[in-house]
Amino acid sequence: MQTNRSVDPCAPPQATGTGCDLVTVPARQGLEAVDILRRGARDAVGPVLHDDGGDTLGFVVPAGTAAGWDVPGSTCTRTDGRGLRLDPEPPVAGSDWLVPPGEADPATDPAVLRRALGEAARMIEAADSCC
Repeated sequence: MQTNRSVDPCAPPQATGTGCDLVTVPARQGLEAVDILRRGARDAVGPVLHDDGGDTLGFVVPAGTAAGWDVPGSTCTRTDGRGLRLDPEPPVAGSDWLVPPGEADPATDPAVLRRALGEAARMIEAADSCC
């Protein structure tokens, strides 16, 4: 699948002035967040990677997100488009697409993701403290 460079958040910066970052979270919280994002007013989830071990999910977010990311229990890695390509093939050995490119927005809005991750953490905490 060819991605359109004008909307590809992971295109090399020299090509479009953009890149992408990757927010990595524990799989349980990430899966809840994907569900929350998909239940929203519009489909607000961008491509999402999962590792083959099932331990983490990675949300593609716009470049610059890493500079201000401070959500506990998650990390945001700056990629500048290097090493992360939005192709049907997973960009990292040992990973696969949970939400593949082309079936999603170009990237997840960081503010929307932050809210979804917070809601997911609260839901998990409530479920774990019950009974």
